[in-house]
Order: sequence, then structure tokens, then C-alpha cells
Amino acid sequence: MSTVLAFILLFGALVFFHELGHFLFAKRAGILCREFAIGFGPKLFAFKKNETVYTIRLLPLGGYVRMAGEDPELIELKPGLRVGLILDNEETVQKIILNQKSKYPNARIIEIERADIEKDLFIQGIEEEDDEQSKIYKIDPKAQIVENGVENQIAPLDRQFASKPLLARTLTIFAGPLFNFLLAIVVFIIIGLLQGVPSEEAKLGVITEDGAAIEAGLKEGDTVQAIDGEKVETWTEIVEIVRDNPGETLTFQIERDNENIEIDVVPKEVEGQGKIGVYAPMDQSVLSAFTYGFTETWFWIKTIFIILGDLISGGFTIDAFGGPVAIYASTEMVAESGFFNLLRWGAMLSINLGIMNLLPIPALDGGRLTFFAIEALRGKPVSKEKEGFVHLIGFSLLMLLMILVTWNDIQRFFLK
Repeated sequence: MSTVLAFILLFGALVFFHELGHFLFAKRAGILCREFAIGFGPKLFAFKKNETVYTIRLLPLGGYVRMAGEDPELIELKPGLRVGLILDNEETVQKIILNQKSKYPNARIIEIERADIEKDLFIQGIEEEDDEQSKIYKIDPKAQIVENGVENQIAPLDRQFASKPLLARTLTIFAGPLFNFLLAIVVFIIIGLLQGVPSEEAKLGVITEDGAAIEAGLKEGDTVQAIDGEKVETWTEIVEIVRDNPGETLTFQIERDNENIEIDVVPKEVEGQGKIGVYAPMDQSVLSAFTYGFTETWFWIKTIFIILGDLISGGFTIDAFGGPVAIYASTEMVAESGFFNLLRWGAMLSINLGIMNLLPIPALDGGRLTFFAIEALRGKPVSKEKEGFVHLIGFSLLMLLMILVTWNDIQRFFLK
């Protein structure tokens, strides 16, 4: 049960911050965000605040921000349609009632002659009580259309995603992966502040209880000046000497409490390498923690790109990929190894999610950014129909790949 909870919280946090990036930049650009969703499928929980419905859905495999203009608008007000209007004191339309008009006794009933709820924001029609009087009503930019008791805010053109400048659209889409990288930086900084940052000082960190170091009498905080008369100045040099001499007696010249002493240590052989059971010294400074957040994130970004390059050059195989089941199994193992390792694993997953979304694959953020790049080169966007078709094919292939990867993961981890 604890693993399930850890997986849900971990994966949910990654998705939340990814979608939060899209959401905040969309709001900053003035785009109407209809829904902020974590998960897919049926709603488990929902509430509305201001213009946006916030939902948690059944399948915790992703999330989305539904922005006005990305999909065809839901309502079209055609001539001849009878609707109810809720007006304010200035006769400006606040609500347009499509059905169940009897539930709104104060609604003014009209038969539509013409209407524009995107550009000019008006509705013209003949009132029910006066068949000969046609009147034009101004529509509030935040007016609601009510259908079957459900309210949906209209989306004027200036609130729709496609109407925004190319830069604003690009930043809105790029912000999702960006927030994944920022989350990783913050997590690594937290680890650095709480646990410390591995230092290159030639000092001994935490001593394990069953290693050669504690048996020989070495202590945490000892400064290593030389090993077998060979001067050492960094932690890496200590590790290399110990690693290359399993089973051999090494004389450590150390400084402890302002005294110079020598201690003989025999590294134990572990998988052909020497080990003495000592961790690297930790730097507890705030500056080092902040530096660590950026350097560690950059290290994993480079590492993941190297792995992707190896996959491409070596050929794709289904075993090279891992889906939600593999992430769950790995999370279970990492969670058992301690809280800080779980945090580190979450940061690495966040970086991976950010990079994967930036790949130029249709239906992912990188695919959409690719179309924006084409638009910048052409001076005009690709038609919605062509772009939508490409994204549909890409989404279908991604779903197929996920099914294959998930089945492969189930076989690997549960059907051995």
C-alpha cells in the first residue's frame, strides 16, 4: 500500500507541475483555460474556481490543460434557435440558456436571427412577447452558455489559444517541460540542504558499520593526507587508490584533531574492486546546495540525451522502454532504499518527462513546438486540419506503443 501511495504521489506531482507550467503561461497570455486535469478518464473529483474546472480523473497516466480554441467550440447559436437570456442592469447578456428555460423564470426568451459569440459579441433576435420587435443585445465577454444545467463560459477570439502571438503560444507549450526541469532543480536543492552535497575534499564521510575502515579505526572527519606515501588532495583520488587495491594493505596518513597518525587499512574485495566502507564527505552550505540543484539537473539532462543517442544508433527494441508498470516497480525498489533516494528518483523522472515531451513527436509538446517552428519559417500556420491529422496519427501510435510497453513490463516484472 505504501508503494502505491508513493507512486501516485510521485507521478501525480510530476504531472501536476508539468501541467501547471502550461496553465500559468496560458493564463499569463490571457488564454481561457476551461479545465486543469490530473489523469484521464472519468472524473473522481472536481471543483470550479473562477473560469477553470479543476479535476482529478481515474487513470493517473498524465494530465492536460484544456484551453479555449484548441478544440472546436462546443456551442453554435444558429438562426431560429429559441434561447433564454439572463441580463444585467445594463441589458448586457450574462447567461444564454439553451434548454430547461423554465428553471430560469427571469430569462428573456428570444428567437435568434443572428449571433456572434467570438468576435463582435452580440445576439440579435425577436422577443417572445413581441413577435415584431427585433433587438440586439451585447454579450459580456465572460458570459455563460447553459445547457442541461451545465455552464460553459464563452471564448471570444482574444481568449483563444490560436489567436495569441506565436511567441506566447510557444512559451505556453514549452512551459510544461520547463516546469519539469525547474521541479528537478528544486528537489535537488532540497536534497542538498537536508542531506548535504558530496564534496571533493580529501576527508572521510560517514563510516559504515561493517566496512574495513571502521575495523581499522578510521573515523568520520579524518583528513587523508597521503596513502602509502602518495599524496592525495581529492576524494576521487582516495576512491581510485582503494578501488585498485582490493585485499592489499594500504597505509593512510591522516590528520585528526591536529595530530598526524598512520592507520593500516585492507580494502575488502567487492565485485573485483576494493571497498573500505566510507561515504564521501558532505558540504552542508546553502550555496553548495543551490549549485548542486543546477549541476545535478544538467548532469541528468546530458545523461538522458546520451542514452537516447545510444538507443537511436543501436536500434530501438521494446525492452529499451519502460512504461507506468516499470516506473511503479522501480519506485517500489527506490522507496525501500530511503526517502532521499525516492526524492532523487522523482527528480530524475521529472527530467525524463520534460525531455520526452520536448522530442519532436506528434501529439507531444515537442510535436506542437515543431509546428510552431514551421509556422515561423513559413510566416503562416499549418492548417488546423493537417496539424490535427498528424497529431491524431502520432497519438494513436503513442497509445499503441504504451500498450506494448505496458504488456512487456507486466511480463518482465509480474509474469516471470
